[in-house]
Formats: sequence, structure tokens, C-alpha cells
Amino acid sequence: MSQFLQPTILLLREGTDTSQGRAQIVSNINAVQAVADVVKSTLGPRGMDKMIQTGPKVTISNDGATILNLLEVVHPAARVLVDIAKSQDDEVGDGTTSTTLLAAELLKEAKPFIEEGIHPQIVIQGYRKALELALEKLEGFSINISRDSPQEKRDTLLKCAQTALNSKLLANTKQFFSELVVSAVEKLDPNILDRDLIGIKNVTGGSVTDSFLVDGVAFKKTFSYAGFEQQPKRFENPKICLLNLELELKSEKENAEIRIEKPEEYQQIVDAEWALIYEKLEIIVKAGAQIVLSKLPIGDLATQYFADRNIFCAGRVPQEDLLRVQKATGGQVQTTVNGLNPETFGTCGLFEEVQVGAERYNLFKNCPQSRTATIVLRGGAEQFIQEAERSLNDAIMIVRRCFKANKIVAGGGAIELELSRYLRHYARSVTGKTQYIVNSYAKALEVIPRTIAENAGLNSIEIMNKLRQRHAQGGEEGRWYGVDINGASGVCDTHSSFVWEPSLVKRNALCSATEAACAILSIDETVKNPKSDQDTKMKPKGQPGRPPMGMRR
Repeated sequence: MSQFLQPTILLLREGTDTSQGRAQIVSNINAVQAVADVVKSTLGPRGMDKMIQTGPKVTISNDGATILNLLEVVHPAARVLVDIAKSQDDEVGDGTTSTTLLAAELLKEAKPFIEEGIHPQIVIQGYRKALELALEKLEGFSINISRDSPQEKRDTLLKCAQTALNSKLLANTKQFFSELVVSAVEKLDPNILDRDLIGIKNVTGGSVTDSFLVDGVAFKKTFSYAGFEQQPKRFENPKICLLNLELELKSEKENAEIRIEKPEEYQQIVDAEWALIYEKLEIIVKAGAQIVLSKLPIGDLATQYFADRNIFCAGRVPQEDLLRVQKATGGQVQTTVNGLNPETFGTCGLFEEVQVGAERYNLFKNCPQSRTATIVLRGGAEQFIQEAERSLNDAIMIVRRCFKANKIVAGGGAIELELSRYLRHYARSVTGKTQYIVNSYAKALEVIPRTIAENAGLNSIEIMNKLRQRHAQGGEEGRWYGVDINGASGVCDTHSSFVWEPSLVKRNALCSATEAACAILSIDETVKNPKSDQDTKMKPKGQPGRPPMGMRR
């Protein structure tokens, strides 16, 4: 009988936790739902904020990507939501919460199919077909603004910025900040629109409406040595020298090793060091520089030397600020003073050092080659300013995308409901399981307007019925109806109400959410081996580890 006995084959180490099959997919869906429930209440103009404490640091935010990142989600399937939120934030800057909720809702709608035994690949195929149809229809619904006059286009950008700020901490001052954001983006090179060239400087104190835009560069006064107060703090049309060079005595001493035998030789070395530093300073002065900025330190000797000659200097300027000064003034960063000439200098209309709150700031205004701008953000608590900065970042990204894409759609859940209506209509024209899956995709799209209504304290069932009725009428009249959080009826034409969003935001959200849902549905097994992880951590460097998979009988 022994020939009929099958040996026991273990492919994985003892203690390895494995989960597979239909139960594993359902478990992953439940984990994703738990994560989505955390950020669900932050969606919309009446969304709530979350307070997250990580050690001594406290963060108050309603930005989906920020919240999910601070939560430090460890579940492998739920981490997918964190990744798509980060992807949405990096790509378009807004719509992170919408993307997360849409992905979770797609999985929620797929859960009954999985429990009833439908193969996950059939669901994935249906979802991808629905996505293809939705993107095609979205392109047809988008409103092109490229042919508008400059003033009309600017008004559109202002409306898009206000829509982005409507659900943020700065909603009450959205008109004020939307003007700052659009003006800042207009300063950039229209062919590049580099986000890094818009600086945001936080200054605690004062009212949030005390914030202002600098047409150029502003940065906090750097660490300064003796003699700094004797330097002039205001110039008109100055010559600006940008350096990546250390102007300190110790620099020469640290760059070489010399052996000496006599005290006189040491004195010669000291004299040579002084001669070298003075030679550098004289070259800068003779070249005609009036402002000297360096990424590396400028010591007390150089500071006093420049002060005696009515030259302003600042060392240890941050790299990003030095780059923006270069872009704004047209100067070139030099790594040596040899061959220094006025052609490498930049200039600006006005330089001044001003007091902003409790800090002193160096401002470079009216730059002739300005391709950068700086928003000086004021406010009370530090947490408030940090959240305001995140809100402005979202608005800046939205306006940049509008500049590039030139296509908008109505917000407030209007586009989601219109796409849902279209997909429901399409589902009636197909047969088989695909009909149910496409219909479920259409139903999942309704999570956006429904959540907006719930977070505003409205009756979501009543609002959804009104919206479905409006969209069922079809045509231009009912297409753009969405949730109205201010009106008595709860619904309105969001296009006429100037609730606009770039179509690229919706397109990216649909793609990211669908791909995330399909990725999670395709996972039918999870292998977790904490023992192997522990062995890897304890194993000394250079020691060969055991093979990850073994077999015994």
C-alpha cells in the first residue's frame, strides 16, 4: 500500500500565512472599504477635516493624499488606495478623495459578483469596457476654452481655482486666493509651467487676507554675520551676482594639507589665505555687483567688506530660492569669480528687505525676465497655515492643468451622473454578464454626488432622485445638473453656477480608480511570511541566506 501514499510537499516555510481564493478577494475589498470610510467625510465643499497626530506633530487636513499618507496604512491591498491618491496628487494635484472613493465604490459593487461565483476576470473585463465608454463620452462632454478671449479664459481659470478651493480651508476667501493663484501661474513660462518656480512662504501671524503675491522672488533673511546691519537694504535696478561659492577664510584651510617646519611658514600660509579671500572680494566689487547671493556661507570678513562698499550680501540661500532668483532676474550662478563680468549678473526693478510679521524677508520685485512668483502666506496657527499651503498647491495644480488642457467640465457631481446615465443606457443594449457589470460601474459613479450631498447635511436619497430625473431629460438643459449645497432645492446647473473643473482631473480619476479596482480584483492569494522577514533582519551582512522556498518529505 505504500506505493499509493503521496509524500507531503511543503513549498513554503513553516509558519507562513497564506490566504487565497474568493475569500481573499472579499477580504481585500473589505480592507479597502475601511480605508475609504476614513476619507469619505472630507469630500465636497462641506467636507470635514481630520486631525492626525504623529508623535509630537499634529496635522489638520481634508486632503485625501495627505490623510492617507499620514495614516501609514500597512494592509497590502489597502496600500493600493494610498498609491493611487499619491498618483492623482502628483499628476493633477486635486481629486484625490474622489479617486479613492470611486475605487472603493467600484470594489463594493463588484463584491456581490465575486460572492456569487462570477470570475474576477469577467468583472475586470466589464469594468475596462465601461471605462473606455466613459472616457470617450467625457471627451465629447468637455467644453473647449482655447478659443476664448484672454479675459474670458482668465475668468474661467479663476472659476476653476475657486472650485478647487471651495472644499478647502480657504473656502471663505476663495475669491481673494484664486486671484493670487491665477496671477502666480500667469508669471510662469507658458510652455513649461514649472510648479517649482512658484514659491509659497509661510509667515505666522496676521490675517489670512494679509497674504500677498510677489512678482518675482521672496525668501526669508538668511543667517548673517557682523556688519550685516550696515549694508543697504534697498536697491533700484541692482546688479545681482549669484554664486555657488564659499567666501570664508576657513575654506582655503580645509581644502588643502600642508606640512610646515618653521613658524614663518605658517605665517605665510595665513597671509596667503587672507590674500586669496581679498582677491575674490575685490573681483566681485570691481565687476560692479550690488547684491551678492551665495548658496554657500558668506563669512563675517566678507560681510563687513561688502558693507563698507554699500553692497548687500546673503549666504546660505536655499537651492530652490537661488534657482528662482536666477529665473526671475536672468542671472547665472557662478562657481568661481574668475572671469566674472556684468553679463552674468541679473537685475530686477526693486530689491528691498521688509518686515513680514516677526520675520524679515528679501524681496526681488518687477523682474524683467520674471518666470517665477512667490506667495507669502499669512495666518494664525501653524497647522492652519500648513493646510492653507496644501489648499493653494491644489489650486495651483488645477490652474496649470487648465492652461495645458484647455478643456473643462461642470463639477458638483454633474459629470459623474451624466456618465452614469450614459452607461446605464448602454447596458440595455448588451446581453450577458457584461450588462450587470457595466450597470454596476454606472451605479458606482453616483458615489461622488451622493457623498457631497451627505457631507452637506442634505437628504441624499431625495437629491439623487432629483438629479436622475434632470439627467434623464437629456440635452444641454439637464446635462450639467449637480448638487447645490446652498440652494433650497439642493440641485442646480453647476455649469451656470461656475462650478468648473478641468476635464483632465476627471479623466485621470476614472483611469486611476478603475485600474486600482482591477488590480485588487485580480489578487486571489496573499502570502505572508513574517519568519522570513525576521531572519532577513537578523542575518549579518555578507552571510548567505537560506533559499526562500524549500521542500521536505
